[in-house]
Amino acid sequence: MPGVRVKEGESFERALRRFKKRCEKAGVLSDLRKHQHFEKPSERKKRKRSAARRKLRKLKLKQIKQARRGRKAGR
Repeated sequence: MPGVRVKEGESFERALRRFKKRCEKAGVLSDLRKHQHFEKPSERKKRKRSAARRKLRKLKLKQIKQARRGRKAGR
């Protein structure tokens, strides 16, 4: 669990913001959500497959946009 020391003259809100940022970087909240309830292995596989599909679709769209941009520059 990340910790933050409040600096001299630092406001509580600023220290809280730093703490939240450190928690996000450490993956505390995502880990907490993942362990809130049991996930069957089949559900985990299904979730990972759909995430891979989304990632692949996003990559393909990016490549298509770059190809279109390349054709326009060649004109």
